[in-house]
Amino acid sequence: MIDIKLLRQDADGVRAALARRLDPAVDAMLASLAELDRRRRDALTRTEALKARRNAASDEVARRKKAKENADDLLAELKASGEEVKALDAEVRGIDEEIERIIMVVPNLPLPTVPDGDAPANRVEKEVGTKPSFAFTPKPHWELGAALGLFDLPRGTKISGSGFPLFTGMGARLARALANFMLDVHSREHGYTEISPPYVVTRATMTATGQLPKFEEELYLAGADDLFLIPTAEVPVTNIHRDEILDAAELPKGYVAWTPCFRREAGAGGKDTRGLIRVHQFDKVELVRYCRPEDSEAEHERLTRHAETILERLEIPYRRLALAAGDTGFASARTWDLEVWAAGVGTWLEASSCSTFTDFQARRGNIRFRREAGAKPEFVHTLNGSGVAFPRTIIALLENNQAADGSVRLPAALVPYMGTERLVPRA
Repeated sequence: MIDIKLLRQDADGVRAALARRLDPAVDAMLASLAELDRRRRDALTRTEALKARRNAASDEVARRKKAKENADDLLAELKASGEEVKALDAEVRGIDEEIERIIMVVPNLPLPTVPDGDAPANRVEKEVGTKPSFAFTPKPHWELGAALGLFDLPRGTKISGSGFPLFTGMGARLARALANFMLDVHSREHGYTEISPPYVVTRATMTATGQLPKFEEELYLAGADDLFLIPTAEVPVTNIHRDEILDAAELPKGYVAWTPCFRREAGAGGKDTRGLIRVHQFDKVELVRYCRPEDSEAEHERLTRHAETILERLEIPYRRLALAAGDTGFASARTWDLEVWAAGVGTWLEASSCSTFTDFQARRGNIRFRREAGAKPEFVHTLNGSGVAFPRTIIALLENNQAADGSVRLPAALVPYMGTERLVPRA
């Protein structure tokens, strides 16, 4: 969540920064916060004045009693002012609750380097690799996958409904190979600690990373236990250090996790639903980092390069996009998307989003660090990125490496994990 102190100190600056998100609801939220904060400060001022008057009256009561003088008027005043203080304290508590309710749905401030505008203003930072060319018309992945026996989408739909793919045979092995390859690179070469987190989490956990309260309708809820299926490993992994104070010597700290991800994506029905482009359950390797505020920018570049390394090793053409402020996610201060080229569908597909959240998540989750013994705790900065997501990576691998006979060449990096250099159609 944003720092309420910043809103008090620089209301115009906060309002200008959030206006770049192009969300008309934000202005009303900021106006409500400003009014609530004014009422809170007024109530506190009145409380302090009453308490000062009560202290003076109590001293006078003590003096009169000692002098055996009547103090009934002051005792009556103390009783009345005591009730008023209680009422003001209750008012402040109510205002604090309302401030908390509103501030939890106010998005993060985009960094100044984030481009202005909405999705069409997303800026291509770089493009890496060469798009493949074919002497034949390349097939989409859903045709290739069916012919190669990699996945069975109709049976997945029969089991769970649309958006829940069933991987079979070499397709299941491909998913496992991708996970092992990515985990090995990130843990052995990039220095991440591998984590296997729970796949269901509490409301407090979802709230700390920004999924709740704003996005509850997009989540899968196990209602009887009030637990949520994770939409990304970012959620449990970022919460590992919730309500903790880290030692500065531990930072930066990085974790990597391979998990399934579950997303209802309410309202997305009918959009890119063919094949694996948009699904409700998918596997992803996630990178999470914690750092000191002054290291945040360098850590964002480092994390993004770690994700890009995977795409480069897999020989997939990709491009890095700097998302515009109006297209940047709720909790993110800056996001770089990595899009892979998919020759069969002839388009770029997002395979990774790498974001820096500044102290937005750390404030929600109370994740702090101490620079030295006895120093005042400060909020860490959190970052995360897909390192990378499987479905669109698989799409790119199949569509870009297909041959006229329907076989698919595997990149050298995956051969040791797959035990073969080529996927061939079933007889």
